[in-house]
Amino acid sequence: MELFSTPWWTALLAIILIDLVLAGDNAIVIALAARNLPPHLQKKAIAWGAVGAIAVRSAMTIGVVWLLKIPGLMLVGGLGLLWIAYKLLADSGDKAHDGPAASTFWGAMKTIVVADALMGIDNVLGVAGAAHGSFDLVIIGLLVSVPIVVFGSTMVLKLVERFPVIINIGAAVLAFTAAKMIVSEPLLDSIYGGPDAIASAETLHNIAEWGTYALAVAGVLGAGWWATRRNKSSEGHKLITE
Repeated sequence: MELFSTPWWTALLAIILIDLVLAGDNAIVIALAARNLPPHLQKKAIAWGAVGAIAVRSAMTIGVVWLLKIPGLMLVGGLGLLWIAYKLLADSGDKAHDGPAASTFWGAMKTIVVADALMGIDNVLGVAGAAHGSFDLVIIGLLVSVPIVVFGSTMVLKLVERFPVIINIGAAVLAFTAAKMIVSEPLLDSIYGGPDAIASAETLHNIAEWGTYALAVAGVLGAGWWATRRNKSSEGHKLITE
């Protein structure tokens, strides 16, 4: 991907949006990890925990980018990202943010690093998919995601609470990124076309490609809407029975 080209800027905007919509819960858990520390140690624990989080997330992202070059894993990664996009919408009504708390400085640091490693998998996969092998975008994605996750919990929550549509836009971006990963899978070149594809079948390949994009986005948004409506219905029924 050519530096500063239109596709480059488009991918960068997608990465920033993915970072924003996926960083909220991560940030909350990390903040809660240090909540039992004395005030003078809380900022220190989060700051030093951020250093460990950067190292862990960097290794994870580079590893994912490398793994996605293995035939078949673009398809698996794309399907996994579709599930993450769906869960983002299905769980958006859950306001409970419980997380582990630590009573010592080193305990809080360990919790922060482990929490970011475990909960950052969705973010790493999304950034790696949107970057599409461009390591400069991967690095920018890392630089953007870490401060949001470690320091930006309040900003992210207020932004999402004020503009709930951001969650839907983010889920759509994730779904589109997932579809792009699936379409780019070398094992599926016979369906979507590739370097050796027959020119006469180009129209069919284009239909299959854009059909996959549309199905992914519409499927995720539709399934998320249905799950949210079902959750609200079950909550209302529970209140009535109580």
